[in-house]
Amino acid sequence: MKIVFATHNQNKLKEVLELLPSEIQLLSLNDIGCFDEIAETGKTLEENAKIKADYVTKKYGFDCFSDDTGLLIDALNNAPGVYSARYAGEQKNAKDNMSKVLLELNVNSNRKAHFKTVIHLNLKNESYSFEGIVHGNITEKEFGLGGFGYDPIFKPEGHTKTFGELSSETKNAISHRGIAIQKLVAFFKNRAL
Repeated sequence: MKIVFATHNQNKLKEVLELLPSEIQLLSLNDIGCFDEIAETGKTLEENAKIKADYVTKKYGFDCFSDDTGLLIDALNNAPGVYSARYAGEQKNAKDNMSKVLLELNVNSNRKAHFKTVIHLNLKNESYSFEGIVHGNITEKEFGLGGFGYDPIFKPEGHTKTFGELSSETKNAISHRGIAIQKLVAFFKNRAL
């Protein structure tokens, strides 16, 4: 089975490739010749995931899935949320985003947060949605060089290390994206694809 993952983010692509079974051939946007920057104009993660998947399906005719992920921090009224990738500006710099979060939290004792991933799938003219959530806390500084995005400042519940310190295998087993992709894979398996 061939399916397009609507992302230009090479870190996301690598993570998803590690999670999918070998019988699913994953195509990137580059693989199908899509170099467009798909505008994420939705007000929710769900809307953005749907916008990206629908764009690819309508313009290129492929079955496709897309995700949108946000970091939601309790003390910041669930910010950065849908603006997670560009929280510190349109340059979408992870270091700048983390610095802004740490500065805004400063000495706030409530460091509870959660990551949420929503996947929108267009398959054979039908649409489906899958969600993954992981709860944790924002650390007071960066730890670890692994992962990407906010991983070095997010410590998942039940763990003593941040996503930036955990192995990719451990992170993929417990992360928001990992949970959402596991649901997607189970869906594919139930359809005997």
